[in-house]
Amino acid sequence: MFPGDTILSFFLIAQISIGVMANSFLFIIYIYAFLIKPQLKKPIDSIFMHLTVVNIITIVFQSIPDIVSSFGVKRFLDNVGCQSFFYIYRVTRGLSICTTSLLSVFQAITISPSHSKWARLKSKLSTWIFPSFLIFWIINMLIYIHIIETLRAKWNFTVIGHGFVHAYCQTRQSGDRHSGSFVSVMLTRDFLFMAPMIVSSLYMVGLLYRHHRRARHIHSSSLSRQTSPENRATHTILLLAFCFVFFYCCNNFVYIYAFYRPEKDSRLEDINGILSSCYPTFCPFLLMKNTKNIPKLTSCL
Repeated sequence: MFPGDTILSFFLIAQISIGVMANSFLFIIYIYAFLIKPQLKKPIDSIFMHLTVVNIITIVFQSIPDIVSSFGVKRFLDNVGCQSFFYIYRVTRGLSICTTSLLSVFQAITISPSHSKWARLKSKLSTWIFPSFLIFWIINMLIYIHIIETLRAKWNFTVIGHGFVHAYCQTRQSGDRHSGSFVSVMLTRDFLFMAPMIVSSLYMVGLLYRHHRRARHIHSSSLSRQTSPENRATHTILLLAFCFVFFYCCNNFVYIYAFYRPEKDSRLEDINGILSSCYPTFCPFLLMKNTKNIPKLTSCL
């Protein structure tokens, strides 16, 4: 192993360890609230739980092949292994954008004023959560069937040409004619979920700005310094949406560049893998830092 590979190995191991432990801790906290302390649970917590599960699966199935590859192991995955690992990873990555979008829209409707046209939807929000999860799973599982059809194990380690190439996997040349329609479907899915996320985030920013301007007119310092749970949750979700958009755009830029680059570079694969796991790794820390129920539940435990 070269020194660079050693550093990459330890970095990936640290990333998967921190990400899985943080998301698992958060998931256990929410499960405890649902089962033992129902008075502390809120409808939005089920979305947080789904997001933590998606994060854990994404980190594990993205990082394990990269970690094994960084130690110089050859032929770790066969055809079935490549298809299984990358199918599950891409499905959960797609679920991440869907869940984050749902989270933004859910919170935007929750904090909307009573005179807003969205106020009448508040009573129905909790009934939409689990049907939305089911729809998200079906959509992403159908989209990424293309991976099962086109991905295979890589036996030639000097690949040149367009297409997806990993340390252990690559796309079949026969699947190139369908890659354009596959990319179009993914871009359509991304637009349909990114647009509501961005619009709802801008809407929440506008509401918080107006709330801040009104709060400045309150002369009592005790009232002006209080932060309501809704505002705290809104700040958290805005941070999540910002982090997701940032890492998602960076990840896609590197992926598209590596996909169309004639000569494949293993360093681009490493960078792409690290960027793919950044959002699910940072996500639980943002939730723990800005969610007031976490200290309460931890003290209960």
